Formats: sequence, C-alpha cells, structure tokens
Amino acid sequence: MSRIFFATLSFMSRLPVPQRWSQGLDIDQYVRGIVTFPVVGLLLGALSGLVYTILLPWCGIPLAACFAVLALALLTGGFHLDGLADTCDGVFSARRREKMLEIMRDSRLGTHGGLALIFVLLGKVLAVNELAVRDTPMLAALACACIAGRGCVVLMMYRHRYAREEGLGNLFIGKVTLRQTVITLALTAVLVATLLGAHGLRALIIAIIGVFILGQLLKRTLGGQTGDTMGASIELGELIFLLALI
Repeated sequence: MSRIFFATLSFMSRLPVPQRWSQGLDIDQYVRGIVTFPVVGLLLGALSGLVYTILLPWCGIPLAACFAVLALALLTGGFHLDGLADTCDGVFSARRREKMLEIMRDSRLGTHGGLALIFVLLGKVLAVNELAVRDTPMLAALACACIAGRGCVVLMMYRHRYAREEGLGNLFIGKVTLRQTVITLALTAVLVATLLGAHGLRALIIAIIGVFILGQLLKRTLGGQTGDTMGASIELGELIFLLALI
C-alpha cells in the first residue's frame, strides 16, 4: 500500500517523490490508489496551511490567504486548475458533445476557462480570509478542504464511463468499485471529523452533494467523465467545502 500511496502522490502533485518508492507498479494498479486520495489531500492541505501559518504574522490575513492558495496551486502544478479551465471552455462552448471534447483537448486557454480560474481562485482566497476572520483553525480548514476535494472525486469515477477513447482519466473512471468508493468516502469523513468535528462533517456533506450533482450534469452533457472533469471537481469540491464552512 505504501508504494501505491507514493505513486498516487507523485501522480497528483509536484512533490519530489523518489522513483524507487513507487517502483514495480503496473499502470492498471493505480486505480487501487483511490483510497489514498484523502491522505494525499491531507498532506497537500497541511502544507498550504503551513504556508498560511508562517506568513500570517508577517503580512496579515489577506496576503497569507492569497499565498496559501498559491502554494496549493504550485504543489499540484496547476494540474487540477488546468482541468477546470479546459472543462469550462468545452462545456460552456454550447457545441455538440464531440466538439466540446475537442475543445477540452486544446491547450489554449479560452474565455470561459479564464473566467473559471479567476472566480475559483478568488473565491478560495476570499473564503480563507473570511474563515480566518471568524477564528477558524486555518491549518485544519485548509487540510480538510483538500481532503474533501480529493475524497469526493471518487463520485466522478464510480458508475461513470470514460468520455474519450484514451487519456489519464481512464485509469480511474468506471474502474472504481463500490468497496473502494465507500472506503474513500469513509476515510474522508474520519479525517475531516477528526480535524474539524461536526462542523466539518456538515461542510463535507454539502461538498459531496455538490460534486455528485456536478458529475451527473457533466455525464449528461459529455456522455461521461474525463481527467479534466475530475480536476474540475477537485477544485470545485475544495471551494464548496470552504464556502460551506462559512
């Protein structure tokens, strides 16, 4: 299981994971790493929260919030943000399904993708700022937001089909079992409850509902999910969780 965790961490972040820690795994074994998604979120969120905590005495709440959100984007290499932008460019193009998927493959940033990035990043910064003003423990809040975003993404995989012929998302979409889904969501709930208690669990339930609805809407629009839509759900799951905490 440790090799699967480090392989998943390397896949979902830009943290320097030694290659030998994940050697020997076949590509089709990566799906087993879904149960470690919440733990990866815990690590990334804790690092983002640490950035906030360190900078807070030096630059105040607004800038510390901004740098915490920036740190999270850098830790993931903008991987999920890219998926969010591509998804919005495709879905809001109001074209046929095939054309939407083609637009989502285009590496260029469109108007809808740019607007999505602005609103999601700005929303995160403002949410973190508001939570800090309300004396919320920010290290725990940022950690739980990342746990929730990566735990809820399992809902975009279970009983969904892959909308393309090939791609990274095909490692997970439609291949996650009910048992893996339940374990992932249960671990997500345990971690959030441990860090934020009942208030965190309420926010997690709202995030789960939001991601589930998003998955159904995208399924109807695109005929399935892609790696881009999974990235979008992680980003939106984090934002929904933070807003629900407020």
